[in-house]
Amino acid sequence: QAQLVESGGGLVQAGGSLRLSCAAAVRTISFAAMAWFRQAPGKEREFVAGISWNGGVTRYADSVKGRFTISRDNPKNTVYLQMDSLKPEDTAVYYCNVQTTPQWTWGQGTQVTVSS
Repeated sequence: QAQLVESGGGLVQAGGSLRLSCAAAVRTISFAAMAWFRQAPGKEREFVAGISWNGGVTRYADSVKGRFTISRDNPKNTVYLQMDSLKPEDTAVYYCNVQTTPQWTWGQGTQVTVSS
């Protein structure tokens, strides 16, 4: 069973930056389109950014376009999310997973808190 481990979250002031990492264990991500999702308190999990298997195509939610950058390192079995110009509304638990269903078992996520 695939394991996804997210890391890199933390507390940051508005306007700051964070870089999230998602390491996959047991199963390779090399041929999977991957994505980052987030879930804020009281809200449903939402798509944030996605990347094709070779990194050639990326897409973003309108709310993060121009501020976040998704990337991947297939030999390291890792996906990244560079988050710049953070806003308080970016506060959420961030998760990674394959883009389409059936998705892998969700990891624990990493908490991102942006203070105003």
